[in-house]
Amino acid sequence: MAYSTEKLNEEKVFKDPVHRYIHVRDRAIWDLIGTKEFQRLRRIKQLGTTYLTFHGAEHSRFNHSLGVYEIVRRIIDDVFKDRKEWNNSQRLLSLCAALLHDLGHGPFSHSFEKVFDLDHEQFTQDIILGDTEVNQVLSRVAEDFPKRVAEVIGKTSKEKLVVSLISSQIDADRMDYLLRDAYFTGVSYGNFDMERILRVMRPREDQAVIKQSGMHAVEDYIMSRYQMYWQVYFHPVSRSAEVILTKILHRAKHLHEQFYSFIHHPTHFYSIFEDETSLEDYLKLDESIILYYFQMWQEEEDEILRDLCRRFMNRNLFKYVEFDPAKEYKMLAELSKAFTEIGLDPEYYLVVDSSSDLPYDFYRPGEEEERLPIHLLMKNNEIRELSRESEIVDSISGKRRTDHKLYFPKDILKDDREHKEAKMRIRQLLDIN
Repeated sequence: MAYSTEKLNEEKVFKDPVHRYIHVRDRAIWDLIGTKEFQRLRRIKQLGTTYLTFHGAEHSRFNHSLGVYEIVRRIIDDVFKDRKEWNNSQRLLSLCAALLHDLGHGPFSHSFEKVFDLDHEQFTQDIILGDTEVNQVLSRVAEDFPKRVAEVIGKTSKEKLVVSLISSQIDADRMDYLLRDAYFTGVSYGNFDMERILRVMRPREDQAVIKQSGMHAVEDYIMSRYQMYWQVYFHPVSRSAEVILTKILHRAKHLHEQFYSFIHHPTHFYSIFEDETSLEDYLKLDESIILYYFQMWQEEEDEILRDLCRRFMNRNLFKYVEFDPAKEYKMLAELSKAFTEIGLDPEYYLVVDSSSDLPYDFYRPGEEEERLPIHLLMKNNEIRELSRESEIVDSISGKRRTDHKLYFPKDILKDDREHKEAKMRIRQLLDIN
């Protein structure tokens, strides 16, 4: 029997709080789950620092990746099956791409990427194409199969329909993380009727479309996503933890560049600090490693690194005020000067953090990023872009919302044993008296 069609003797199931069960019958999928590169995802949280705000948010990228696989499996095995627009020879390609789409995420994901200018999607492709257990499994399907999976994840595949199942404005990735993140954070914002959306999804040559009768379920999904971003993903307390996390990493890199003698040498970071990150070194990093260093760096002689690590590990986070950089830049300059006067480096202790989200958009000629629109399949078989039919979606389409906050250590500013007058002036500027 060909490996690409080989089934397990007995179906394996994972009990899942979101999808009830995740079903695996394909030998290739089961073997991929068992690889060390995929098992590494158990040690990377799906929501980074959000567990410091919502204590239940301890779920991992491993959970999420299985969930995305299960949604795609249901779409192609239950909804698309036997429809003339669906080519079932793409089944295993779709399942593997869904399972592996987040394989290259590093510890604390996006924060870590921003500090060291890394790209998790590129690392995902490097893992799939490199000397890895994942590559060995995929190569058993066909010699070119790893390349085909990497192209789907990199959105360069000619199989546009397969790409749209994993990466579009209504894909399995977003559907799983909204439901899963809502469940583990304990909020209701991210809940929507996924069962209905799957029932009305139809395959087309370039992307999956939604039957007109399912438009209201899609409206609900888009509004759920909007609420999750502003109520959970951009929560100011989580952002405070991210600010401290990124400043710790910046400080450690700066100290390394200044030939600082660490008490606890950041061995796992050396190649990243030198911008020479190998795949082997990258795969050794997970959140247990990062937290080990943060724990140990609480004993460092460098005061800034020591303080920031203590703050992160003990959840003594920065406070914040609303901030408008267009109008308050002069105040920021004045604050920066005052922070320096009291011995606080504004580079690490006075931080502007911005969040921005575009709930829904469609491709607009001349703009940088093409956003594949959600299309409705009308009763007359015509294809219509969603915002042309939905007043709700039209009202938010193309409207980017941006929020700025200014973070600082309020506990230090309220301690008047030193620099009392200067601190009073800072508190007046920040309006925290």
